[in-house]
Formats: sequence, C-alpha cells, structure tokens
Amino acid sequence: MIKIEGLTKVYDTGSIQVAALRGVDLEIQAGEFVAIMGTSGSGKSTMMNIIGCLDRPTEGKFYLDGIDVSGMDDNQQAKIRNEKIGFVFQSFNLLPRMTALQNVELPMVYGRIAHKERQAHAIKALERVGLGDRMDHRPNELSGGQKQRVAIARALAGNPSVILADEPTGALDSKTSYEIMDMIRELNEEGSTIIVVTHEPDIAAQAKRVVVIRDGLIIEDRLNDENDRNRHIQLAMEVTG
Repeated sequence: MIKIEGLTKVYDTGSIQVAALRGVDLEIQAGEFVAIMGTSGSGKSTMMNIIGCLDRPTEGKFYLDGIDVSGMDDNQQAKIRNEKIGFVFQSFNLLPRMTALQNVELPMVYGRIAHKERQAHAIKALERVGLGDRMDHRPNELSGGQKQRVAIARALAGNPSVILADEPTGALDSKTSYEIMDMIRELNEEGSTIIVVTHEPDIAAQAKRVVVIRDGLIIEDRLNDENDRNRHIQLAMEVTG
C-alpha cells in the first residue's frame, strides 16, 4: 500500500535549513492499522503531509498503491489525494453552512462524481458511522463526537485506499475519544487501511503497529503487544459504557 525509501524533507527558512525528515524508510501493507507517534517537532506531521500527498519530499521516493507520487506536480497529487486518501483531522474541517450530508459529499464534488451517485455514497457512509438520523444537521447542531463521525464518513465516502487520521481525538474528551477510536478499529477490522498520527501513547496503544519518530528518524517500529492492546481496548469499552 505505502512504500517510502530514503525520504528526506528539508525546509529552507532563508537563514537556516531545517531537516524535518532525514532518510526514512517505511512500508505499510494493505489492511494495517498503524500509529505514527512522536512529539512536536519530531517529523510526524511532515510524514503525514507527504503520505497524504499534501507535500513532496526533498529527496527519496514515496509509492502509494504502487504509484510513485513523490515527483508529481500539484495537480497530479491533488488527483491522487482525492481518489486514494481519506482524511480525518483534529479540528474536523467541516463547513459550517453545509449539512452533514453536504459535507460528506464535498470531496466527491471535487472528484466530479454525479450528484445521485455521490449522495448515495454519502448516505451510506453516514449510516455506517451511526449518523443516519443526523444527515440534515449542520455542524453547530452536532456534538464534538458527532462532528468527528461526519469527518470519518467524509473520509470513507470515496472508498479510499487509506484513511489518514491526524490527531483524530485531540479535540475530544476521554469518553468520546475512546468512542472514535472504537469506530476506527471497527473500520480496520472491516478491511480499511488506517494510519493514525498521534502524540498520545494511549491512542497509539490501540493500533496494531506503532512507528515512533524522533528528530526526523524512525527510532522504533513495533507490533503492539496483543495483551497490552486488548487491555487498552477493554479500558475504552469500560469508559464508554
């Protein structure tokens, strides 16, 4: 699904050059649930932007579904991004004047999918995240957890190759955070490839694999201990009732 070779990203601030990534190699298979973890400034956000086709590396290669996207121009990357990646952001990124249904439809509008088809996909996605009765509600009529469910539905609607969740629980309370992570786990169990970018150990502990970044380098790449993972999942179930 994802293959990264010798990935380097250097930002030129004018007076100095800052290396955000320094020769990273990484492979993620279809159907995996991976947490990319690191503190602020570690390089995890840069990694997310490159995997999400929002930025290009200074050096190295990035393959998505076997396609080398690292050297594509902005228009080509936008096409790949719209077709193959579903985004879930910490701040939800919902348009306030649009209903939940319209927000979920929006990426498919950019993809020039016919109205009836995109509406059918959007309705199915909202029903999948338990918001079939909230389709006509605008963001200010929804709770934080419901807004994030809309964001997840939007990510799902285009049937992407990978769902990229950037700090998906960062704006939520503990109970709602666990509910959202439970949904993300279910999506993975149904076959979705999930990458969660987080700085929170308890969120990363619920993924099947953890990649830790520090100072632009991968310092650890491990499978989560199944017993420890199950313990965190059980805790989530207890918190959510």
